[in-house]
Amino acid sequence: MAAIADKIMKRTLEQKAGWVFTPKDFLDIGNRAAVDQALSRLAKAGRVRRIIRGLYDVPRYSNFLKRTATVDLYSAIDAIARRDSARIMRSGSVYANLLGLTNSVPAQPVYYTDGHSRTVEISRRKVQFRHASPRIMRWTGTHGGPVIQALRWLGPYASKDPSVVPTLRRTLPDYVKLDLSQNIRYVPTWMRPIVNKVTGDGAVKL
Repeated sequence: MAAIADKIMKRTLEQKAGWVFTPKDFLDIGNRAAVDQALSRLAKAGRVRRIIRGLYDVPRYSNFLKRTATVDLYSAIDAIARRDSARIMRSGSVYANLLGLTNSVPAQPVYYTDGHSRTVEISRRKVQFRHASPRIMRWTGTHGGPVIQALRWLGPYASKDPSVVPTLRRTLPDYVKLDLSQNIRYVPTWMRPIVNKVTGDGAVKL
């Protein structure tokens, strides 16, 4: 058992600081029961921190805050996706903010998933998961997904704001415009004229 625990700690230390992991990340080291037992012992010893059921990280001390650092939320979301074998994507409001289309920031993080709708508390932050249709989830992990989600959140009327297209044309890299152009058939009908203007009517080349 000690050997499994040592291997688990070695792998966690090889990852980026703040990495959140699940038992499934170590099934090449030992069977599920052995990994679960090793993680339980590591948690009791304080070497790893149990965040919620099936999620752990290595506690980090923040010199700035003078206390243990909070859980890396985005890493926790990725871990939940791996644990549940689900696709997860940020909400359109977050992407709209990142793309410079709105100044609003959601008070409660919302993610779309092809898994079950639920609310999870991570490091005292409530995170809402909403089940979404396949036509939305197909954009998970794609270059154009954030743009589609942002426009979907803005809606048919707000997306026609005269600043939207110029902002996206100016800030989006060519590979994002190319992805949008090549997958225009999957874009909602009302959104296609906007996307075509952003991509130059699909005439995007790398």
